[in-house]
Formats: sequence, C-alpha cells, structure tokens
Amino acid sequence: MSRYTGPTSKINRRFGQNIFTASKAEEHKPYPPGIHGPTKRRKVSEYGTGLNEKQKLRLMYGLNEKQFRLTFARAKRQGGVTGENFLRLLHTRLDNIVYLLGIARTRQAARQFVCHGHIAINGHKVDIPSYTVTPGDEVSVRPRTSSKQLATRGTEENQYRAVPAWLAMANDTLKGVVNRLPAAEELPSDINIQLIVEFYSR
Repeated sequence: MSRYTGPTSKINRRFGQNIFTASKAEEHKPYPPGIHGPTKRRKVSEYGTGLNEKQKLRLMYGLNEKQFRLTFARAKRQGGVTGENFLRLLHTRLDNIVYLLGIARTRQAARQFVCHGHIAINGHKVDIPSYTVTPGDEVSVRPRTSSKQLATRGTEENQYRAVPAWLAMANDTLKGVVNRLPAAEELPSDINIQLIVEFYSR
C-alpha cells in the first residue's frame, strides 16, 4: 500500500485520535466516517486490533507498508527491546526531526520540505526523509532565500509548540542539534507498540 494522500480528518475519526493534525471536522463529527459511523459499533478481533495499531503508527509517520516492515525488521536485528527500537527508528527519521524542531507544521509538510532539498545535515544537503539522524548531528536549513523563508514561516507558526528535550533548536539561525536519542518515556505513548510487535510476530 502506498502512502495515504486522502482526507486526513477521516483517518483521525476512524481511529478516534489525531493521527494527523486535528481539523474542525472531528469537532463536528466525533464518530467514525461512513454512513453507519454514528450508530454502528463492530466488535474488533484480536487480529483487527493489532492491525489497527499498526496502521495508526504507519499513517502517523507517513510510511508505505514496505518501508514500515523493513524498519521493523531493522529494529528486530538491533537487539534489546524491539518495540522501543522500532519507535526510536521512526522517531529519528529526518522528516520527523524537522517536524519536531518546529520547522514544519505537520510531518507531511516536513517530508516535502526535506524532499525539496531545503535541509542539510552537518552542512551537507540531504533530501532523503528516511535518513536516520544520530546524536551530535546538526540539522540546518540551507542558506537559500526560499528555504529560509519557508522555515521562518514554519517556526513562527510553531513557536508555541515545545521542542523535545533531546533536541535543541535556534530559531534565529534555523539550526537544530540532536543532543541524544530519545528515552523510552519520550517516545509516542498513544500507540500500543506491543500489539504491533505481536502482529509482525505471527
């Protein structure tokens, strides 16, 4: 399955949480999408529960199925707690770092920002959203007028959104630094990662 490009409000309503940035649609229609959304309640099987968690996380980070599965396989090979490894790999993707630093309003916008060549890692242009950042990496906006204008607009829109403690961002120079890897408690807590591990272990 390719990356989702349809209505984001329907996905938020389907899972009952903000997979994508919240919109007014969820406020007016706080129930699943579809003609039977307001009334129909289906019992979800154990397999369906695991599948839903997997889909939530995949859509949240904007990966297709193959990318998602390969990232899980990579996490499994690392040793240690597979679920934490998996979340950490997703969380340290370059497009997610650009989002967390407040350069872009959403993960989708951050992915586009990276793909269009606006970002440099340690002074070198990187246009691969799946690039994994490591502690000590400097993430900066390239010194082009268009890049700086887009980034400045993004930081102004996100000025009230806190940057995680494991990152540091200087809005005046449009540069961020990865101080360390995120701890287990700093990873997304609204996803039941154990269900995803069990889903892929079938």
